[in-house]
Amino acid sequence: MKMENNSINSDILEIQGLDISESSVYPVFSAVLFFYLTLLISNVGVLTLIITEKTLHQPMYLLFCNLSVNDIFGNTVLLPRLLADMFVPKKLTTYAQCATQAFCSHTFGSASHMLLIIMAFDRYVAICNPLRYTAIMTTKTIVMLSLSAWGFSLILVAILLGLTIRLSRCRSTILNAYCDNASLFKLSCEDVSINNMYGLVFTAVLFGSSIGSILVTYFRIAIICWTKKSKDLNNRALQTCASHLLVYMIMLWTGFLTIILHRFPDYPYLRKLAYILFHVVPANLNPIIYGIQTKSLRKKILQIFSRKVSST
Repeated sequence: MKMENNSINSDILEIQGLDISESSVYPVFSAVLFFYLTLLISNVGVLTLIITEKTLHQPMYLLFCNLSVNDIFGNTVLLPRLLADMFVPKKLTTYAQCATQAFCSHTFGSASHMLLIIMAFDRYVAICNPLRYTAIMTTKTIVMLSLSAWGFSLILVAILLGLTIRLSRCRSTILNAYCDNASLFKLSCEDVSINNMYGLVFTAVLFGSSIGSILVTYFRIAIICWTKKSKDLNNRALQTCASHLLVYMIMLWTGFLTIILHRFPDYPYLRKLAYILFHVVPANLNPIIYGIQTKSLRKKILQIFSRKVSST
């Protein structure tokens, strides 16, 4: 490896990995593989059901499709490589592959927040303005909101990674189990204050907008439920909002942990675990929670299962 002006010319990076003992490799591998397969089967199942069933071709289910596509995309970027690396003593990758994984992973995280903001607005309209729901939440509106969510995420992450790629490198080891933006710019010996500043702004905008949207919409929903004092409305609000809020809180706290623990290098294992949970847990819960809580989707799932049982 050649060194010029304290910079590294080699394009090969080594990833630290999970740091698990030999006796724990197979149990950890089996657990991660199980979670990956279950999220694939459940999310592909929801996508297939919504696409094939014409009665589910409604704006709300387009949001479920977006969520499932994002969950499959985000976990496929991370988990197969993580599984393969468990059996490799020296985990090598190219800088381009590492930057691509980081870009896709951050896009997944950003899109998750943006899509849940749209879903919060959708729930607000459905509960607070049920008579105008079909007029407000049209297919065109959902498509435009979804495209905006993906576009906003791609632009923010492109700037984030662009600021990192411009840096020279004086190290070649990713001190993580995967590639992300913070691990990449830590390879540089240059001044990374701009990266840190933009990263903080990026995080503040993303988390601030999602937390703010959730608080405002749920506060408005709570006020409507309180003033109308309708048992039916309260039950409907509890069923639809509790599931959305549960998924959001899990995603929010695992995301917070990942960001905070990057500032505390003494807890690398917790950071790696939090990041994997951020990917795996919501992706497994989303199709289960929304499948159970959404009446039309639940009805179709039960119909399919009853057909299979009767045919056997």
